[in-house]
Amino acid sequence: MLLASALLSAQEPQTQAPPGLNLVIVAGEGAVNNIKLRTARETIVEVEDENHKPVAGAVVVFLLPANGPGGMFVTESKTAIVVADSSGRAVMPHMQLNSTAGDYQIKVHAAHGGVEASVNIAQSSVPGAAISTGAIVGIIAAVVAAGAGAAVVASRGKSSSTPASPGVPAVPSGTIGVGSGVSLGPPH
Repeated sequence: MLLASALLSAQEPQTQAPPGLNLVIVAGEGAVNNIKLRTARETIVEVEDENHKPVAGAVVVFLLPANGPGGMFVTESKTAIVVADSSGRAVMPHMQLNSTAGDYQIKVHAAHGGVEASVNIAQSSVPGAAISTGAIVGIIAAVVAAGAGAAVVASRGKSSSTPASPGVPAVPSGTIGVGSGVSLGPPH
C-alpha cells in the first residue's frame, strides 16, 4: 500500500507557483510636489525577480489619479508605459501637476514573463509659496555682510599709513625696485 501511494504521488504532476516579481520604490514615496513652482519629484521603481535580481525588459505602467490631486503626463494622458532598463529600473515620465492640493496615490504595475506585481506610491501636492519679501531681505543682507567681510580681509593685504587696530597684527610693507635691494618693514 505504501509503495502504491508513493508511485501515485510520483505520477501526479507537481504544480509549482510561478516565480514572482517584486516592485521596489527607489524614489518618490512620500514626495511633496510644489504646485506653484510646478515641480514634481522624480519617481523610480525597480523590478526584481523572486531572488531580488533586476528584471530588464519588464513592462511598467504608471497610472495617475483620474481626478483630484495629481496631474497628467506631458502626453496629456494619465497613463505612461515604460520598459525597465538593464538594471530593472523604470523612471516615471515627467508629471505636469494640476492645481489641486492634497494627497494621492500613483499606481504602478509591472509584468514580465507571465508574472506581475503592483505597488502604490503615496505623494502629495502643496500650493507652495513664493519667496517672501522677508526672505529676500535676509538673503540680500547675508550677501552684503559677506561682501563687507571680504572687503575687510582684502584690505588687510594693502599697505596703509594708519596704525593697526588693537588685536590686528600690522601688515609689513615695502617696495621692490629693479636694481635695488628689497626692503620690508612696518609702515612708517
